[in-house]
Amino acid sequence: MPELPEVEALCCFLRVECGGKVIERAEVAALSALKTYQPPVESLVGRTVADVERKGKYLMIGTGDLWLVMHLARGGWVHWREKIPPARARPGRGPLALRFGLSGGAGFDVTEQGTEKRLALWVVRDPLEVDGVARLGPDPLGPGFGVAELAALLAGRTGNIKTVLTDQSVIAGVGNAYSDEALHAAKLSPFKTASKLTGEEVTALHAGMLRVLGDAVERSVGLKAGGLKSEKKSGLAVHGRTGQPCPVCGDTVREVSFATKSLQYCPTCQTGGRSLADRRMSRLLK
Repeated sequence: MPELPEVEALCCFLRVECGGKVIERAEVAALSALKTYQPPVESLVGRTVADVERKGKYLMIGTGDLWLVMHLARGGWVHWREKIPPARARPGRGPLALRFGLSGGAGFDVTEQGTEKRLALWVVRDPLEVDGVARLGPDPLGPGFGVAELAALLAGRTGNIKTVLTDQSVIAGVGNAYSDEALHAAKLSPFKTASKLTGEEVTALHAGMLRVLGDAVERSVGLKAGGLKSEKKSGLAVHGRTGQPCPVCGDTVREVSFATKSLQYCPTCQTGGRSLADRRMSRLLK
């Protein structure tokens, strides 16, 4: 799933490639992905791309008075094409969701792999018309996001810290992968209650989150869209690395599986050497 660093890199890439160009094609191939019907997506055609922005995990292409807002969800991605295929995108069973063509012949396809089909597209006059955008919490890499701000966000939240970090209304842009990485960097159990973090733990979490996200953005920005997924995987310490040695202590990275996702952690670094067999069968580590 693209998270803050990857969406930021896509934003920077598309800002360079699309800025100032006229939209010549905007064709939806996955009707279920389109969440708005007025204005129609075709109303983007003939307009000039004025800006590309990111809010949380939302990617937004602005044309002055209209915005195309995209949320790539778990299986979505943007594929840049130096030459967009001439055939019109039509609804079908393939992964293509949107074809976006620009003056000069280049453009991009938005695709979604898998069966969940949660990718979403909106055409709006203001991005805040999208409920998910309007509900976003602060950006962890934004100005003013300090230790005190993080402590205030966590205060009174009885959920575990893993769940709270991935709640977009609390903090925007952090998902399953980078929450695992931030908790590993901060040496925190993913199941510790958010409101029970000590001042030192909040400080460690703030530093770990900013370092993990900042490093990922630095590695990713400037890459073409096609290289971002592999770059993300190469920079992860624990997420997606079950059974491999922790790069910090050498212990084996473990996994806790849920119905539709899993988390990874290092017992030595994060849980005092104790393993979590399964969230549904074990007591939470506090």
